[in-house]
Amino acid sequence: MFDGPRLPALDPTERLARLRLARTPRIGPVSFHEALAHFGSARAACRELGALPESRVRQEEQALAVRGGRFLVMGEEVYPAALAALPDAPPVLSAIGDLGLLGRQTLAIVGARDASLAGRRFAGDLAASLGHAGFAIASGLARGIDAAVHEASLETGTLAVLAGGIDQIYPPQNARLQEAIARQGLLLSEMPFGTPPVARAFPRRNRIVSGLSAGVVVIEAAARSGSLITAQRAAEQGREVFVMPGSPLDPRYAGSNDLIRNGAMLIRGVNDIIDVFGQPQRPVQPVEKPTKRNHDTDYANIVGAMSATPTAVDELVRRCQVSAAAVAEVLLALELEGRLERHRGNRVSLI
Repeated sequence: MFDGPRLPALDPTERLARLRLARTPRIGPVSFHEALAHFGSARAACRELGALPESRVRQEEQALAVRGGRFLVMGEEVYPAALAALPDAPPVLSAIGDLGLLGRQTLAIVGARDASLAGRRFAGDLAASLGHAGFAIASGLARGIDAAVHEASLETGTLAVLAGGIDQIYPPQNARLQEAIARQGLLLSEMPFGTPPVARAFPRRNRIVSGLSAGVVVIEAAARSGSLITAQRAAEQGREVFVMPGSPLDPRYAGSNDLIRNGAMLIRGVNDIIDVFGQPQRPVQPVEKPTKRNHDTDYANIVGAMSATPTAVDELVRRCQVSAAAVAEVLLALELEGRLERHRGNRVSLI
C-alpha cells in the first residue's frame, strides 16, 4: 500500500483553479507542477498565465458526471497516493467506476497486442490469481494481453487507464469490456473529455499504469513493444519489474528476455510475485462508497420518463430523482439494446 498522512480538504476555489490550469492546452503535467511551485497556488497561476475559462471546465465536469464519473484532482484525498509523488503526476484524472479500488495494493500486467493464445491464457490466469489474493490489477485496455488481464480480474478489481478521453471507446473491439469495467471496475484517463487517442498519448498513459502500481508484470514484449516503455517507467518510478520468459527464438519475447538480462525479475507464476509483496490486507474499505439503489426500479422510472421526443439528460436526473451515474447506466443499457437515440444538446429519446 502507498499510505500517507491524511490530506486536508482542497479548497473549492483552488480545486477549480487546478482544473482550469490542468486543462490549459500549453500546460503539461511538469509545467503544471512548476507553476504551482512558482506561484504558490493554482489560483495565482491562473491569474498570471491566463488559464482555460471556468465555463469550459464546468462543461467537461458536467459531461463526466452524466456518465457517472468525476474528476480526481491532485491534492484531494481521493487522488491516488501512488501517483502523487511522481514528478510528472497527472494534475487531474477523469474517473468512472469504483474509486475504492484506489485504496487497494495494485499490480500492473501488460504485454503484446498480438499475443499468442498461451500468453493470453497465462496473463488471465495470473491476473485472476493475483486478484483472488487481494491485489487490484491495472492495465491499458489494449488488445491481447491487456484485454485478457481485465477480463480475468473484472470480478476481483480491475483498473483500466485510457490513452484518450474517458468517453472514447478504443480499441473498438473492447467496447463491451470498457463498458463492463465502467460498471464493475474503474476507468481512468488524464486526457480531456472527447479527446481521441493518438500515438503520443500511449507512452503518457503507460506512466500512469506503472505509477498506480507496486510492480509491473510484462508478458510477451517484442523488441520495440510499448510494454517496454511501461517497464522503463516502472523502473524509473522505483517499482518492481517482473517478466514471463520465453524462447529466444520467438520474436514476441525479444524485449521480455532483454528485460530479464538487464535485471528484471523472472517469474513462473503468482507465488513469485506474492513472495515479493506478501499478501495484501483484506478487506479494504473503499475511498468513496456510492449509494446503492434498486437497479430495476431506476430502469423503470427512467424509461417511463422518456419518449420519442428528445429529453435533456439533466432533466431525467431531476425528474426521476436519481444520480447522474444511474441515468448514465440505464441510457447505456438502452443504447446497447438499440432503443436509444442521442441528440445534440445532451438530449436522448426512445426509438
